Amino acid sequence: MTNLLLNIDAGTIDWSRAQFALTAIYHWLFVPLTLGLAVIMGIMETIYYRTGESFWRDVAKFWQKLFGINFAMGVATGIILEFEFGTNWSNYSWFVGDIFGAPLAIEGIIAFFMESTFVAVMYFGWKKVSRGFHLASTWLTGLGATISAWWILVANAWMQCPVGCEFNPDTMRNEMVSFLQVALSPFAIGKFCHTVISAWIIGAVFVVAVSCWYLWKKREVRLAKESIKIAGIVGLVASLGAAFTGHISGQQVAKAQPMKLAAMEALYNGGTDQGLTAVAWVSPFGQPDYQNEEEAQLKIDMPYALSIMATDDPHGFVPGINDILKGYTTPDGHVEPSVDEKIARGKLAISALADYRKGKKNGADEATLNAQLSTLKENMPYFGYGYIKDKRDIVPSIPINFWAFRVMVGMGCVFILFFAAIVLLAFKIPYVSVIVRRLLAAVGLLPETETDSYDIARLPAWHYMVAIALVPLAYIASESGWLVAEFGRQPWTIQDMMPTWVAVSDLHSSSVMLTFFIFLVLFTVLLGVEINILLKQIKKGPGYSK
Repeated sequence: MTNLLLNIDAGTIDWSRAQFALTAIYHWLFVPLTLGLAVIMGIMETIYYRTGESFWRDVAKFWQKLFGINFAMGVATGIILEFEFGTNWSNYSWFVGDIFGAPLAIEGIIAFFMESTFVAVMYFGWKKVSRGFHLASTWLTGLGATISAWWILVANAWMQCPVGCEFNPDTMRNEMVSFLQVALSPFAIGKFCHTVISAWIIGAVFVVAVSCWYLWKKREVRLAKESIKIAGIVGLVASLGAAFTGHISGQQVAKAQPMKLAAMEALYNGGTDQGLTAVAWVSPFGQPDYQNEEEAQLKIDMPYALSIMATDDPHGFVPGINDILKGYTTPDGHVEPSVDEKIARGKLAISALADYRKGKKNGADEATLNAQLSTLKENMPYFGYGYIKDKRDIVPSIPINFWAFRVMVGMGCVFILFFAAIVLLAFKIPYVSVIVRRLLAAVGLLPETETDSYDIARLPAWHYMVAIALVPLAYIASESGWLVAEFGRQPWTIQDMMPTWVAVSDLHSSSVMLTFFIFLVLFTVLLGVEINILLKQIKKGPGYSK
């Protein structure tokens, strides 16, 4: 680590990051639908198990077919994603393989085994096993996918907030000292809950959209209406849950990654009593001049809301970008060093490590080696800063983080309202439903004649088109969340420990560029194939007409 790849071609770093981002983005197009459909199809088969009605068996089978198509594509892109750690980020994999490899290995051995075993029973066991065993297989298939997501998110959360590890200067590796700290860190739990619950939203939006297409075409009316009810409940619960877990994630980011939070808010100069920005003009075309601007232009905020989100205290202190760069002292007396000081201490740690390695090789006395180890340990929290050449490099892209965060939160609010309306209207809840329908009629969203004899299967076509249009918007919101998570921690591969340019493999940029375009074509073809198969299966329907 003392002189690792510091002269590597910048193009290799950029193309490696681009390739990994490409793979992750495409992979995440498949994963949330898998997780969301797993819950909904499990609920539908549970109803079949309890009622014995063949209609619910056919409904469950139909959604399971769509689940299977998407599941297969997710597996293909996920395998490629894990292999890229060894091909493009081999230095990272070597440095933290003892830690990072553990959750990925468990994911492959346990979670993937569960999925591959029970998915076969789910598809081919309808007439070969009992209804109870088949129901268990359906739920265990979804549970396997969720456990798979758990271990992957544990690995990602560790990169965002490394815990349970210790650097070994003799092996030059970060080694795990507590598996439980890695597996059950608050950051990992918060990330898992928020990510999986947001995936349920995509599954619910998808089911509502497909059902609305059937209602638009006046087909499969009972299937569509019952599916909308179930998906509406799942979607509403998930939307509210995503808001709650998002708040928890925001607090964890404020503690572990304050620079990410400052970039999300375009908060240049922090302090106490901070408001949460509702709207502001942050140019999407370049990094703003945060060192000379007091705050983003045309800013309108919600008073005290950011302090509450970050600290649970309306008067809590939230550092801005300049505070983090220059160093700051919180009202409770905590002193955070400046980035310049962290860089100096990081270089001191690197130098101490080099001296220790050299001294041990040349047979230095025990006292000298212990002094060098003491210096290394004292400055190890800032080790990664020793590779930072310009303190401005630790400021992530403010426009990407600011706007992606607002897209995610804005669409989250839209989905809460959307699913609330779906539930009220689909279930025809007395009094409340009448009030909602009349309000919709008052603003022209529902014909006056429909307010008292309302039927969700007899809406004007554009209502169904709106529901269908929400599918790509749900994916945009989900991908925006990942943009915040990954762009927000730049330039770190491992927060405060390893910058991206130290983690990359020693490859020629042309080879990475070539595989980038190969993967781009491959993933685009896979996505096109999946969409084509899904559309054909949706058009075919469950195989009955009622």
